[in-house]
Amino acid sequence: MRRVLIVDDSNILRHLIKVFLSTSKDLEVTAVNNGKEGLDHIVDKGAPALVLLDVNMPVMNGIEFLGELAHLGLKDKVPVVIISTEGKEDDVLRGLQAGAKAYLRKPFTQKELQQIIERVIG
Repeated sequence: MRRVLIVDDSNILRHLIKVFLSTSKDLEVTAVNNGKEGLDHIVDKGAPALVLLDVNMPVMNGIEFLGELAHLGLKDKVPVVIISTEGKEDDVLRGLQAGAKAYLRKPFTQKELQQIIERVIG
């Protein structure tokens, strides 16, 4: 069972992603509200197979989360896909340079999410 961690402050989006991923029998999905909770979860439970990460969140945003992940030496062990409404070229480049493996713009479809997950973690 591969673990996926959703890090997003939107209850609606966390629920939507869980619904989208519920068709995959080999994924165990957990969701948290911000980057700090995401890091705490990773430290407590170990590295997930994938993190789906929002950028704009309270407490710790997505770019800060990626920086802390690198600081902990987990940047290469935890693949991250940013899912954000921030979709300008500069935003995408900033996310990828911070360590994300891919960038998905909101709104997105279930098929787009599944394709990007397959591309990133197989």
